[in-house]
Amino acid sequence: MVLEYIIIIVYTICLLLIFMYALAQLNLLFNYLRFKNKQDNSVKFNFNNPKEIPFVTIQLPVYNELYVMKRLLKNIAKLDYPLEKLEIQVLDDSTDESVEMTAKHVKKIQEKGIDIQHIRRSNRKGFKAGALKEGLKTAKGEFIAIFDADFLPKKDWLHQTIPYFKDDNIGVVQTRWSHINRNYSTLTRIQAFMLDAHFTLEQVGRNSKGHFINFNGTAGVWRKECIYDAGNWQGDTLTEDIDLSYRAQLKNWKFKYLEHVETPAELPVIISAARSQQFRWNKGGAENFQKMVRKIITSKTVSLKTKIHCLLHLLNSSMFTCIFLVAVLSIPMLYIKNEYAHLKNYFYVMSFFIMSSIIFFICYWHMYKNIYGGGFVKFIKYIGAFFTFFSVAMGFSLHNTIAVLEGHFGKKSEFVRTPKFNIKTIKDGWKNNKYIKKKPSVHVILEGILACYFVFGMYSASIVGNQGGDYGLFPFHFMLFVGFAYVFFKSIFSKA
Repeated sequence: MVLEYIIIIVYTICLLLIFMYALAQLNLLFNYLRFKNKQDNSVKFNFNNPKEIPFVTIQLPVYNELYVMKRLLKNIAKLDYPLEKLEIQVLDDSTDESVEMTAKHVKKIQEKGIDIQHIRRSNRKGFKAGALKEGLKTAKGEFIAIFDADFLPKKDWLHQTIPYFKDDNIGVVQTRWSHINRNYSTLTRIQAFMLDAHFTLEQVGRNSKGHFINFNGTAGVWRKECIYDAGNWQGDTLTEDIDLSYRAQLKNWKFKYLEHVETPAELPVIISAARSQQFRWNKGGAENFQKMVRKIITSKTVSLKTKIHCLLHLLNSSMFTCIFLVAVLSIPMLYIKNEYAHLKNYFYVMSFFIMSSIIFFICYWHMYKNIYGGGFVKFIKYIGAFFTFFSVAMGFSLHNTIAVLEGHFGKKSEFVRTPKFNIKTIKDGWKNNKYIKKKPSVHVILEGILACYFVFGMYSASIVGNQGGDYGLFPFHFMLFVGFAYVFFKSIFSKA
């Protein structure tokens, strides 16, 4: 019975934590809905007056981006802004033939009278954070716009963002990501679904009430003074953007999130790229929790409610650990439920936690409706999108749990960039991409075993109990099987 009670305790704690997180998401939904129709009365620079147009530096941190550098530079050169008040820094840490190609394109842009510099370092110390910090030393701009290599800001992007810095308290203006290849595959649709939830529900929900949000690493602008005041870029976590964001807001800088300003970008089209990106984001979140938790709790200027949202935000990735434990323990719990009749009332109470899934379903529907529109047909499509997303997200739970545990326990790892592809349709080829990881992780084998494990879970539903089975967890086990099987087979067979 000791083992059974340990399983019950761990299972219950994980369900409670997931429920608390779901309630926080519901709170963000209420914030989002209240703010949605509010008029923006922010003070702004008057760009009709040349004296009010500030100097801007655009930083492009890149590393081995052979397939997208031409597209990136061509797009950035089209940005509409007075040339005498604009400089572009290509912060190029590349070690391959893309260096020469980038240099040629930079020279062509310079010939058009645009102030663009190709900045190289002798080493990659600090990775992306190190490159940004190095560029900042010579940056002439009062404001620093940052774009990763796969982002394609629209021509008027600076006109839509820079004016908000009229307010001296604003340290960052962040825009919403959109996706140029959303419909490329099931994988890209799942990633878009996840990111859309973050860039609508979460960012607006937090920002509208003055809670901490994060600069998303790209598609945003920093006030240079804010970067220095917060302690500059630091490369001791894998998500340097969250790190600096929290340090800045703890210094009482305000962030402005612009949901209406879209910045198109490319989603990873192959699962090895998505895996490396997910690993970095989830491990970085855990690293930042460890780095920031004491500062947040002891802050005298941050409200209790904001502190709670901060901790839940930084523990966002840690929810995968709870999901993974609930999933693995759900099968033993099925047997415990049908073996120990005296625990019947406990299982009645536990059934309440289906509410977590219902809350997520409601929250994400508002996100989906905001982007695609409402109506019965859209709602039916949303149901399919939600359960596909939910299944595959659970299929990533082992991979992301390993990332989270490494982050919490301080295991350091290299910043692994996400390979870019420069493709929009299924006809475009990616298999010759030289940056693709050729060998799948050993974790993939465990994901295949887990897919089989949840087949056993579905089978168990038919053999437990005395009343012809117990099918309460069958849909959950089916979704887990689909998720782990999808991740396993994609990881094994979607290789160059």
